[in-house]
Amino acid sequence: MGKCDGRCTLLVICSLQLVAALQRQVFDFLGYQWAPILANFLHIMAVILGMFGTVQFRFRYLIFYAVWLVLWVGWNSFIICFYLEVGNLSQDRDFLMTFNTSLHRSWWMEHGPGCLVTPVLDSRMAPDDHHVITVSGCLLDYQYIEVLSSAIQVLLALFGFVYACYVSKVFQDDEDSFDFIGGFDSYGYQPPQKSSHLQLQPLYT
Repeated sequence: MGKCDGRCTLLVICSLQLVAALQRQVFDFLGYQWAPILANFLHIMAVILGMFGTVQFRFRYLIFYAVWLVLWVGWNSFIICFYLEVGNLSQDRDFLMTFNTSLHRSWWMEHGPGCLVTPVLDSRMAPDDHHVITVSGCLLDYQYIEVLSSAIQVLLALFGFVYACYVSKVFQDDEDSFDFIGGFDSYGYQPPQKSSHLQLQPLYT
């Protein structure tokens, strides 16, 4: 029962990760943020492998999933630092998220809860650059929405890592204790003796 509990919990965590990653992928597509889109895609593939490894008792898939979660925590920590402008990071360097292929930023910048967007028409860059706008009245700034999304990803990844290590340990213990026929017995395997249907009679001379 304990084994099933660990596997079931890990499957629930993977399902939550999958839903959160798909939701995040949609909004990153809307904002044309290509670096997060690529990272989200890799994360979705890793989570699917983790779910497959959990269901099919594949030890190596769980190890790959656990290693990926470490990288995923690092990526989301970078996202948090980027939007909070920790250290030398600045949101003005939006090419970090778009690979310098577009002028777009987070979708939540213009579509956050309560946000009122007003275009600046007298700018010489308008309407080519959608950044030439003023945003006001937001109940929650887009930076904090992105930070909250990344924090949820980090939390799910930490739980997933712990349970992936636990379930993989259970799988490994089961493989070590599996008793192959004649493999770990204290006595050697003895093939059945051939029995003869002919009875030998003593010969008198």
